[in-house]
Amino acid sequence: MQDWWRGSVTYQIYPRSFQDSNGDGIGDLKGITRRLPHVASLGVDAIWLSPFFPSPMLDMGYDVSDYYGIHPDFGTLEDFDELLRVAHDLGLKVIIDQVISHCALIHPLFEESRLDRTNPKADWFIWADPKPDGTPPNNWLAIFGGPAWTWDAGRRQFYMHNFLSEQPTFNFHNPEVQEYFIDVLRFWLDRGVDGFRLDTVNYYFHDEQLRSNPPLDTGSVPVNPYDMQSQIYSKSRPENIAWLERMRSLTDEYGARMMVGEVGDLLRSIEIMGEYTKGNKRLHMAYSFEMLGDIYNARFFTKAIRSFFEDAPDGWPCWAFSNHDVPRHAGRWESFGNSSEDVAFQSAALLLSFEGSICLYQGEELGQTDTELKYSELTDPKGLRFWPDEKGRDGCRTPMTWDDSAEGGFTTGKPWLPVKPPQAARNVAAQETGDTVLNAYRAILAFRTANPVMRIGHTEFVDLPEPVLAFTRWHEEHDARILCIFNLGAKPVTLTVTDAGEAMGPHRAATLTGDTLELGPSGYIWISATERTVVSTE
Repeated sequence: MQDWWRGSVTYQIYPRSFQDSNGDGIGDLKGITRRLPHVASLGVDAIWLSPFFPSPMLDMGYDVSDYYGIHPDFGTLEDFDELLRVAHDLGLKVIIDQVISHCALIHPLFEESRLDRTNPKADWFIWADPKPDGTPPNNWLAIFGGPAWTWDAGRRQFYMHNFLSEQPTFNFHNPEVQEYFIDVLRFWLDRGVDGFRLDTVNYYFHDEQLRSNPPLDTGSVPVNPYDMQSQIYSKSRPENIAWLERMRSLTDEYGARMMVGEVGDLLRSIEIMGEYTKGNKRLHMAYSFEMLGDIYNARFFTKAIRSFFEDAPDGWPCWAFSNHDVPRHAGRWESFGNSSEDVAFQSAALLLSFEGSICLYQGEELGQTDTELKYSELTDPKGLRFWPDEKGRDGCRTPMTWDDSAEGGFTTGKPWLPVKPPQAARNVAAQETGDTVLNAYRAILAFRTANPVMRIGHTEFVDLPEPVLAFTRWHEEHDARILCIFNLGAKPVTLTVTDAGEAMGPHRAATLTGDTLELGPSGYIWISATERTVVSTE
């Protein structure tokens, strides 16, 4: 099916932490292949593999040194081909990360570029002369701290990097850079991948005049000074659209393939998501950090979804609550008064009811929480730089737990990050039977799959006071309307639901008696509805 991605559910796999097959403590491609039946059992449509390319691993693979290979820790190209074959046999599409805005410092392209100012790759990266006083050309900052410019003694120039100084940024204003990456994408498409997750998709182009970013009034000084600028010149430039269209044209050559872009922007993420997915010539879908933060209330979710479809009615979003870059949401939203277990159950129902496509992060189906790590256990440059106010991303990257054996069944050796008791207790084997988060995910995913309006239907929000979130999913081609109701609070609520049918699918802490609906803390329910259905508070 050409548009299989529309309304799809993708399961993100962080290869380093999914399953180790050789006892070296690092997850690998053979380990992923071994565990694919678990992923298929959930009822998802696709997997997304975080980077597995050769890399010095200063940013855990997001510093690529070879776009055509496999890091030895993860295996070989033959291992990847076998993973691809098994996934397809199980009915799973395979999406791979492409980190093309920047590369590793040791990438041969950058090593050549830094030789001098006249070599064939001299303009493949962003180089700039210093100001007369020896300082960088502007005020751009790096996300991992400090200026976005590092001095290169050989060229007597600064080079730009949005992240680590060991991650130089490509110059996409150079047509040769674009051609290079078209060839990279074509290599993996020819190999049979079903699509790409494009890392930092709004970072490809920069302002060629190198104008300084204006300040951003945050009201207080944040942990990371990067958030004190409005990055209108260092990213999200208008030239990006034409490049997205080039990549879309390439994937369209291959039929049912797709691209999902990660939009990183503090102020305009929803707007950019809409802009980048508008029509059928840009990204198939986009996601942002919009729902990966600390807000968990009805007003927030309503505004995010409404804003997207108002700005881009012909665009398509991909929503996520967790990934490898943020604290896991079961623990993140526990502070609102409900236990992490209650949040895990309800957030599954909530996320899988949203209009758009969905991305789940490994362990999310177990209600997994972040691992509390000591500073000496960290590997993430972000945590190492901003500790203890910013603990970094290692806490959400610790190994997947499969059973109650040593190291959660992840490895027979010493894992690259520790498996601690709270995470080990939330393992797959322990949740295979009973009223568990894992079985809730399976049941809700089955419900979503069986009801097309839950995958591709439109959304009509119901105006109710906090903490109740209610909306109806419907589609003109399907004779069904489903009312979705959630109590996001820690206290019971009672609602009146008139002209509705019966409860549908799985529900939790919810009782529908006649027109009266009682929802306990973190309760949720789906109800068959009509155009006359009305929901109100008592």
